[in-house]
Amino acid sequence: MHKIVKLPSHPASLWQQQHSSDTFPPLQENISADVTVIGAGITGITAAYLLAKEGLSVALLEAGRVIGGTTGFTTAKISSQHGLIYQDLIKQHGQEKARLYYEANQEGLSFIQKNINDLQIDCDFHTLPSFVYSTSKEMEQKVEEEANAYLELGINGGFAHMEDLSLPFPVKNGVMMRDQAQFHPVKYLNGLLRAFTELGGKVYEQTKATDIQKDSSIVETDNGFEVKSKTIIVSTHYPFNDMNGLLFSRLHVERSYALAANMEHVSIPEGMYLSADEPTRSIRSAIGPDGERLLLLGGEGHPTGQHDWDTLINYEKLAEFGARYFDINDIPYHWSSQDIFSLDRLPYIGPIQKGSDNVLVATAFAKWGMTNGTIAACILKDTILNQANPYTDLFHPSRGEMETSSIKNFVKENATVAKELVKGKLKRQSHSLDDLKCDEGGIVQLDGKKVGAYKDSEGTCHLVKPTCTHMGCDVEWNDAERSWDCPCHASRFSYKGDVLVGPATKPLKGYEE
Repeated sequence: MHKIVKLPSHPASLWQQQHSSDTFPPLQENISADVTVIGAGITGITAAYLLAKEGLSVALLEAGRVIGGTTGFTTAKISSQHGLIYQDLIKQHGQEKARLYYEANQEGLSFIQKNINDLQIDCDFHTLPSFVYSTSKEMEQKVEEEANAYLELGINGGFAHMEDLSLPFPVKNGVMMRDQAQFHPVKYLNGLLRAFTELGGKVYEQTKATDIQKDSSIVETDNGFEVKSKTIIVSTHYPFNDMNGLLFSRLHVERSYALAANMEHVSIPEGMYLSADEPTRSIRSAIGPDGERLLLLGGEGHPTGQHDWDTLINYEKLAEFGARYFDINDIPYHWSSQDIFSLDRLPYIGPIQKGSDNVLVATAFAKWGMTNGTIAACILKDTILNQANPYTDLFHPSRGEMETSSIKNFVKENATVAKELVKGKLKRQSHSLDDLKCDEGGIVQLDGKKVGAYKDSEGTCHLVKPTCTHMGCDVEWNDAERSWDCPCHASRFSYKGDVLVGPATKPLKGYEE
């Protein structure tokens, strides 16, 4: 029987904990710029840097800390191998567009490597192969079909030799993509940020964009100040400004989990690995703060706010897998991330709607934001400069993706939102406030009303109205991150009600007994 490895009491990202970012002031006056970039993750920072290099004045706004969103909680694979995607892209979009998707992501990878070399960024960048493997008969066939898709598209890879799959458990087969990479995302983006500010770029932290004035290019912030510019880039992972619902109904959001562990005896496999079977298992090595090699495991994804078990169980399942096969003895870091998917497996990059060419968006990178987010920045830069880009039409938000499989996804996603909206309004099992233990949260009954409550380690209760401020769905308690998560459009709030992740821009309302 494998040993049980205890998780730390609070989650922490390996990337965030071992390397903090520079700090920047909040916006404290009305300003003007050529371009306003909202969201300081990989897309926003890369786009801001590229535009500043072109001589434009750029204001970069971040609601919290820079690199504090999804980019700081990734598994940080820089890869064009996005699961078993290419066989589906060929069926759905045709060979030409499937090949174009591969080329776009390869260009994103090359662009990251070029920035690292040009700016001399020390960020643990390492080139190595990437693998998708199967452990079941069913997925063995799917992996074979993916390898055939590689051959059809001329992708640098194909069937993996069994000796290349250096995993400590039996596998059926695998498909390999050569010359992919991994790195430390926070170190990399800090390097880009410094280059951006040296070019005159302005960064404002703790400055949440709350609205974009209609028929203008003015961004309103929660600080009470405004930024006026010719063009606005919304790179907030989930577009907060989609008030007409043009993208909400076309997006699906999931949470996934990761941990970084020390190991006793089993060596960490060379390469990056992803299982074709469910539950998903992502495997790679990482470098710890003292230069030690850590095992990084990911997986256990589910729709945000939609689960019938404690979220802590997701981490425990990853820890159990690591203990069984890799002899892990300590887990110093564990964290979760939020991933957004489009209807047709392609990101949305460009004007958020027709007639609003001055407001650009980049979203729905699925689990592959390092390459997709980077190429998005390149596309947005070219759009602003009126330069041709071979990937503009492929990722355009106004593209027609409503063929059969996308229609099914559209109906399913909107049915799920409607179901969650109704389910949250129905009476459900609730605790009483006295039932809550310290460091525990949930829905309680107070004065005949449903109230969101969290009792902290000192016994103090924090009460909120459990209704998402975005579109009115009821939020669910997330015990692993101690947050309130919306199952409809994946907004997340702290136990005090503050917005952690949009599209919501307003906090949960407090509840006074």
